[in-house]
Amino acid sequence: MKSFLHSIFNQFHGLSKPARLFLLAIFFDGLLFAGWNLFFNLYIIEAGHSRDFLGLVNAAPSFSALILGVPMGLLSDRIGRKRAMILGFALANFAIIGMIMAQTEWVILVLAFAFGAVGQLYALSQAPFMMKASDDKTRDVLFSLSFGMFPLANTVGNFIAGFLPESFTRWFSLSSGAAAYQAVLLFSVISSFLVLVPIAFIHEPKSVNPETKTEQAPRASIWRVLFRPLTLKMSLPNLAIGLGAATLVPYFNVYFSEHYQMSDSALGILFSAGALVTGVGCIIGPRLVGNLGGKIQTIVLGQTVSLIFLIAIGFSPWPWLAVVGFLVRGALMNMVAPLFDAFALERSHETEHGAVNSIRNLAWNVGWTVGPYLSGLVQQRYGFSPLFVSTAILYAIGISLTWIFFRPKTVHSTP
Repeated sequence: MKSFLHSIFNQFHGLSKPARLFLLAIFFDGLLFAGWNLFFNLYIIEAGHSRDFLGLVNAAPSFSALILGVPMGLLSDRIGRKRAMILGFALANFAIIGMIMAQTEWVILVLAFAFGAVGQLYALSQAPFMMKASDDKTRDVLFSLSFGMFPLANTVGNFIAGFLPESFTRWFSLSSGAAAYQAVLLFSVISSFLVLVPIAFIHEPKSVNPETKTEQAPRASIWRVLFRPLTLKMSLPNLAIGLGAATLVPYFNVYFSEHYQMSDSALGILFSAGALVTGVGCIIGPRLVGNLGGKIQTIVLGQTVSLIFLIAIGFSPWPWLAVVGFLVRGALMNMVAPLFDAFALERSHETEHGAVNSIRNLAWNVGWTVGPYLSGLVQQRYGFSPLFVSTAILYAIGISLTWIFFRPKTVHSTP
């Protein structure tokens, strides 16, 4: 463990100051936002809303991202990554606070839609910013640390958040589980404004190619990037895996709460452990690239092995095996995700990073637009078993597409 922590410190110390400040913001995000991720679904159910409505609420942000993601990516290109991250994060948090306080279902849906739109401005600015804040030697490290920092912070955040509903009920004499969850959600979101502090101190790096003219018609740029064969190939695996993930991953807290009757504190511990192994996996990921022959080989192997553990979650007769499956599946899938992001942007011009990232996220959000709602309908009628099967099939399709499209291009490349 000491050697591992020393390795993380050395990797962190070798990055530029803007990159280190960005990672600090990601750490605060993972630490403080944990309560939202852990309890929002349970709050909606406890407040008396149906599974169908929960599916709509989870789908609404992705629906708005599907419609407005590309314009938000272009806006990020125009106003700069730092401004886009600050504006997007602040507006998204205000939308979430409104969702928590609202009582009317249509208001919650409208605010969920708004949250998805402005949240894209924050999310889509991160990868292009990391490209500018790193070089060829530090890029894989920065991308993997950014993915790893969030779940590592989640380890602490989830553990603490798991005990908050009971504690808030006792401290503030709350009368219902819904009120306790609401208090935890508000505490989590309001405190997460601290994320903006390190971002505010970032001096955004200059362009990698300062001499390149970046002023070009957004419409022509986006259409040129959209119909490039390489862009389409990078987006199709996102479409398949995104649809599979959208029907299942957002509801793991509901699944373990209902199927195994886990308490809030046990959920917090489980998701804390999941965040820990995911964070460690993300940091280890770049080291595997050289040993496994390149980014694509590492991505495909990690995702393929994760399928075994996905099936273990849904069909194991033993709770302990389902828990192991949950931990390992999350670690493997998230470990390779930053490698694919770096792979995609390395093959795109800097002036098109926002557009490329937007299109890949658009493909991802197609699945997340329909997946959560379909999942709610299936859960209501048939339970979770069909969802595990469909997710495994869609993951397999996405993994196969990645291998078919990109393996020949990376066989002889140097990581």
